[in-house]
Amino acid sequence: RLMPELPKFDDEDLKSYGDEEEELALSPPAALMSVLATQELLLENILECIPVGEFAVIQPLSDEFCLVLGYLLTWKLTLAFFKAASSQLRVLYSQYLRRTKSLNKLLYHLFRLMPENPVFSGPTSEVPNKDTKTFFTEELHLDVK
Repeated sequence: RLMPELPKFDDEDLKSYGDEEEELALSPPAALMSVLATQELLLENILECIPVGEFAVIQPLSDEFCLVLGYLLTWKLTLAFFKAASSQLRVLYSQYLRRTKSLNKLLYHLFRLMPENPVFSGPTSEVPNKDTKTFFTEELHLDVK
């Protein structure tokens, strides 16, 4: 609930950033970026031996699972923060992420964490058959009850 409120504080200071000649960048909340940087290092250590294109098998409820989940939830907070920011602030924040290469690291991590064939275990709209169902082959029904 807090993340969408934070960009308002940077909006007030936005006018002072427009006077300089160099390419500008503004960090998202420092506490969030500090946690993200620490998690990036930990994930790089976990995934260092896995090339992009292959996927890591992370056992549920293991230490690695908790680290990966924390990393992904931190990015979820970062994206919620971006969504609430004005377009001018998004440009400044994205410049910061470009300089720190955080977005590149996210993509590298995602492509090593994403399973090759994500098996779908929920109910499907079709008659069950012997073919393996995946999130890419099945239609998802997201009804809130």
